Amino acid sequence: MSENILTGAKKVTNKATLWYVPLSLKNVNKVVEVPPIQYARKEQEDEGKKRYEEQKLDRLETKQRNGDVILPVINPDRQTKEPHTVGYSQSSLIHLVGPSDCTLLGFVHGGVTMKLMDEVAGIVAARHCKTNIVTASVDAINFHEKIKKGCVITVSGRMTFTSNKSMEIEVFVDADPFVDEPRERYRAVSAFFTYVSLSKEGKPLPVPQLLTETEDEKRRFEEGKGRYLQTKAKRQAQMQQQAAQQ
Repeated sequence: MSENILTGAKKVTNKATLWYVPLSLKNVNKVVEVPPIQYARKEQEDEGKKRYEEQKLDRLETKQRNGDVILPVINPDRQTKEPHTVGYSQSSLIHLVGPSDCTLLGFVHGGVTMKLMDEVAGIVAARHCKTNIVTASVDAINFHEKIKKGCVITVSGRMTFTSNKSMEIEVFVDADPFVDEPRERYRAVSAFFTYVSLSKEGKPLPVPQLLTETEDEKRRFEEGKGRYLQTKAKRQAQMQQQAAQQ
């Protein structure tokens, strides 16, 4: 919630559902059972089960995409690339995981990872639009594997879809545990971020159309369009439901 301290008016600014799993204190690789909770109403339990099944399907879809690779782009020659293409705005960030990034058990805080992902997605969006940009929504950040202290993580983002007023950026986090373990790099986190373009006055601006060049880029664009239409329909249904309740 945000509050205008002059007028006292309050409004909802952010809303999300976060999913956690409990790990054993003796073995952090072991997931333990969640104690049941008492619901005030049967409807609460039914709504929770529905959200659980929806996010479960989202995670299955994301796992199927974990073979995808975004090659790290640290110093690209953007002058050789066509503006508004995937390659032109594609961006990467490399970060060494230190003690301040981690929990007491030595694993990265989820919020640290989300911040880095949002930064990379914002860079991609800004390079595509060349305007002010803001995060509109995040579609299910999935933490596939834990990231330990001492890992080098590569956060990579690419534009997948644009509508008239918004753009979708896919972000991967790959971890390289080069200090303690002789393990290969692995996919740790993935998500889709939606951004909008704003004028200096904070008003929405049209988003330049994404130019797809390869078959994979065209496929990802169509998949992004499907997610966009699905999200749009869901929001319209929620608005209609809220209007009916008033």
